[in-house]
Amino acid sequence: MSRRLGSGWLPAGVVAAGAVAVFLWCGVSARDLAAFAAYVGIGVALPGTLLWRALTGGGRSTAEDVAAGLALGYAVEVLAYIPARAAGLPLLVLVPPVVVLGTFLCVPGLRGHWRGRAEERMPGWCAWALAGVVGYLITWSTLSLYRVPIASAYVDMPYHLALVGEVKHHLPPTLPSVLGERLSYHWFVYADMAATSWVTGIEPVTLVYRLSTLPMSAAMVVLVAVLGRRLGGRWGAGAAAVGMTYFLFSPVLQDGVVFTARSMFTAWASPTQTFGALLFAPVVLILLAGRSRGVWVALGVLLLALTGAKATFLPLLLAGLLIVVAVRWVVERRAPGRWLAAAGVTLVCVLIAQFVVFGRGAQGMAVAPFATMRALWGAVAGIETPALASVSLVPLAVLTLVHLFCLACVWGGVAGLGRLVLEPPMALLLGMGAAGIGAAVMLGHPAESQLYFLEGVRPYLSIAAVCGVLARGATMNTPWRARAVGWTVLGAGAAVAAAQVEVAGSALERVVVPYLVLAVAAVVLWRCGGVLAAVALLAGYAVPASVRDVVAHVTPAPGERERLIPDGALEAGRWLRDHSSPADVVATDLHCRPVPRRSCDSRHYWVSGFTERRVLVEGWAYAESTQSRTPLFETSYLRVPFVDPARLAANDAVFAAPTAENVRHLAREYGVKWLFTRANPDLRKFARLRFRNGSFSVYEITGK
Repeated sequence: MSRRLGSGWLPAGVVAAGAVAVFLWCGVSARDLAAFAAYVGIGVALPGTLLWRALTGGGRSTAEDVAAGLALGYAVEVLAYIPARAAGLPLLVLVPPVVVLGTFLCVPGLRGHWRGRAEERMPGWCAWALAGVVGYLITWSTLSLYRVPIASAYVDMPYHLALVGEVKHHLPPTLPSVLGERLSYHWFVYADMAATSWVTGIEPVTLVYRLSTLPMSAAMVVLVAVLGRRLGGRWGAGAAAVGMTYFLFSPVLQDGVVFTARSMFTAWASPTQTFGALLFAPVVLILLAGRSRGVWVALGVLLLALTGAKATFLPLLLAGLLIVVAVRWVVERRAPGRWLAAAGVTLVCVLIAQFVVFGRGAQGMAVAPFATMRALWGAVAGIETPALASVSLVPLAVLTLVHLFCLACVWGGVAGLGRLVLEPPMALLLGMGAAGIGAAVMLGHPAESQLYFLEGVRPYLSIAAVCGVLARGATMNTPWRARAVGWTVLGAGAAVAAAQVEVAGSALERVVVPYLVLAVAAVVLWRCGGVLAAVALLAGYAVPASVRDVVAHVTPAPGERERLIPDGALEAGRWLRDHSSPADVVATDLHCRPVPRRSCDSRHYWVSGFTERRVLVEGWAYAESTQSRTPLFETSYLRVPFVDPARLAANDAVFAAPTAENVRHLAREYGVKWLFTRANPDLRKFARLRFRNGSFSVYEITGK
């Protein structure tokens, strides 16, 4: 028992107990918690772990098997749910786990996988460290989401909720807030939540706002540590990789001017990124360690799931694989068949994602060099759209160099890799990292979504940086850790001092000069004191801003949060859901968020979210038809009008000036059966009032 406690069972149990206490405190019922834990544990993680062990031979530790098995279990679940939902029998999603568990119980040759063949146990100190990271994520999520009223939560949460409702009732899915609009988006995570809701009976709102993303985030922490241990040769490398991945950010020397290295704190704000990151980590693990034939089955399942989970990872992987192929061709003068085969499979999945899942849609993503820095330059120089679209390339290029320097502060350790960069594992990580950074520099998106490429490679650049530091340290004849700490402390002090200096000159000079001074100091130290000293100094530059961010994430915000959803909205939405069919269409005059803007902020999705019904026109900000019509830096996608003015006019006329004719037109032309609005007594002449509370009314169109 003591060995089990020391190897990680106790810290895992403490974190699990803490999560249960937090969710109960935040209003999740004991019944829902038990059902969720049972389904994820028995229906997803357990069969996934058994399959992982059978197909890959199992990992070096139980933690590796369970974390990677959870990812594989999610992939199998989603790929099973899609045909089950399309056939109108969503509970058939339970067939794969039942078959897997039954097979591994009945077939003698497979029974050994219940125990696994772990070669080592994660040290207790490492397990406690990872538990601390997961505990930190729980604390942050509690303050930022779990304890926040649904009406005041992050603006995109109703959008995620609406997509869960859509995938719960319809396949293929469309955008629920715009009837008939193709859903050109990563939607497989919503299939997981929909499947969970069907099996457990848990409300989608509980899954989206509370439960679903925590197991994904926790497993990702473990997988980063596992990959770090695999490549660094010790669990200390894994723990360091986790620390760098989650807690080391770019130096910030001027308030409001952030050269982002992105962070992993998008767990619930972007569940697609969280889900995709989890599915991608075992792919990298397979490529770095897998040798058996079964790994190709696991690899194929995970890559196929990534096509709709977060296809962003596929071109990153393809770039890394091509780098490996090119390097091995130069080194060995022959084609590396295994890596070429992996690149071929990845290319097929890229094509599936682009042409099948997204229907050739790009969601506004375009080649736009320096787009990330163009947005930052607008904030620095006070330039707004549309003038921002025509600014000189000179400041953008200069700011991009500063951005690359800031990324070097976080991941400068890769400079210590030496000839390890020629080995496939490091070539893969660095190739993916270069692709992620390149995408952040060369692509643009109306909502800056090109930065998800950078976020996607953050764990792998962190692992490579840690391995670089260890590799360089291993070549030194003198103790280097204490010196590295000293240089890091010095770098932190230098960053604090640089942030206090006010530079006279232009807006560009005020931003660039402090970074330039720090960069020169690092170069001088590199030449005089060696690579490790310079890397430690660079990391020190990032420490003050990182500490501020880490503390800020778990510091309660003062005052009350702004209410984004009115009172009575959930009650009205739930009533309509419970008294209508999933095939029914709803019309509403609620399109704009209640924020003080001169134009309509159409990120309004709670009607489709709470009702789980398709809406003729609600919010259109995230529609492909909106994003693709947004000229970068000429206007905001929030100012782009609805793509079909005639439909919007016909919709709104029913609420502004209802007549028998325009109500009948909506019913006949678009199949509208329900009208969701605020108090509107004039509608009672042409539709039947079915529900009313203090804020909203629901009318049914009874005749067409």
